[in-house]
Amino acid sequence: MGGEKITVRPAVLADVGSLVRMRESNAEAHLVLDPQVYRIPETEAVVRHFSAVLTEDTTRHAVLVAEVAGRLVGMVEVVRNPDPPDHQILRPEPSAQIHTVVTDEARNQGIGSMLLEAAEDWAAAQGIGYLSAGIHHRNAGAVRFYGRHGYADSGRLLGRRVTA
Repeated sequence: MGGEKITVRPAVLADVGSLVRMRESNAEAHLVLDPQVYRIPETEAVVRHFSAVLTEDTTRHAVLVAEVAGRLVGMVEVVRNPDPPDHQILRPEPSAQIHTVVTDEARNQGIGSMLLEAAEDWAAAQGIGYLSAGIHHRNAGAVRFYGRHGYADSGRLLGRRVTA
């Protein structure tokens, strides 16, 4: 990839196959982190998801891709969060979840940073003032990546499995 032009652009329907492969590859990596939390989704479900979000309201959801020599090497998905109900104590600040994936062979070349910058630009244009990335505590690479870009711990999600 060295020296080849990297283009970041909105995903289109023709990208669905590549998006599905990236999602499935990412799922495989996460399954190793914690098989009690992660799974490999059905291919049909992932196809349905990307086909739907690429044809619906673009103010609530964005999928941006990084392309090198006609091949997709990364993606970032931004999903606007609903405002909290008025009975909750959380302030209603426009926010979104962000999820970045770069293919193994394209890592450490600035592609993730380019995708993140494009996602932040899209979010700001939509009036979104806060982005968060749900990162598993064992995913040290993702923690470092987002940390380098100013993302910081903003709370802790505690959980416990219960049985009947």
